[in-house]
Amino acid sequence: MNQHQQTILPEGGKARRVYLLLRDEMASGVLAEGSLMPAEQKLAEIHGVSRVTIRRALDALAADGLIEKRAGSGSVVRPRAQSAAPISGDMASLMPQLVEMGRTTTARLISFAYGSAPATIAAALELAEGVKVQTATRVRLVDDMPFSHLTTYVPEEIAAHYDEADLATTPLFELLERSGVLVDNAHQSISATLAAPDVAEALGISVGAALLSLKRVVRDSSGRGVEYLSAYYRPDMFRLEMSLERVGSIEARHWQPIIGPDAGEGA
Repeated sequence: MNQHQQTILPEGGKARRVYLLLRDEMASGVLAEGSLMPAEQKLAEIHGVSRVTIRRALDALAADGLIEKRAGSGSVVRPRAQSAAPISGDMASLMPQLVEMGRTTTARLISFAYGSAPATIAAALELAEGVKVQTATRVRLVDDMPFSHLTTYVPEEIAAHYDEADLATTPLFELLERSGVLVDNAHQSISATLAAPDVAEALGISVGAALLSLKRVVRDSSGRGVEYLSAYYRPDMFRLEMSLERVGSIEARHWQPIIGPDAGEGA
């Protein structure tokens, strides 16, 4: 468990909705650090809920250390703990940035085992029946702050060339190449999800908190599946950006991603 207190979202769908809305307003600066929050009755009117619901949401925010409840004067937004600036990744050149991120951040190995691949993983990697995979879960940190939860699945014949100690100190792409794998291409998808209890504990966030979800299948030059990655990123610590330019003739003008050194900051 890291230095950040982990709590569970308040009971009740309405209280959770209010909690998440208020937390987002604090993160974006709409509710500034040190400012006095609206009274419970006013918040109830704004969000169309009861004062009991508002109280549950405020209690959860206080437990998270985001507000300070002061008797007789209401709730004050607490200053956010000093941390590293969010890591930025450009959508148009995300893969090399993620590789570089592996070299410039640290990792903590949570679990390591060999066994049969889950059906969805076996299908994605196109593994023959009975093929075992190495499953490793790591948390990646920047300045001791956890920002991503990574679970990788690698066929046993490849993974046998490195061990737990290697995974804790070396980016997986380097370990694959060291094992003789010629990485050729990858397909990945990005979506949003909510933090399950184990992921929330590892990242030091609330159960049910919003996360960026990334799934990636990596293949070698022969088309063989060599890695499946399931990754979750804290949106307050990692963001995706994209630079666009307007191109085409007058009749068919459209937006196009800018790919190259000017596309955005590396991660």
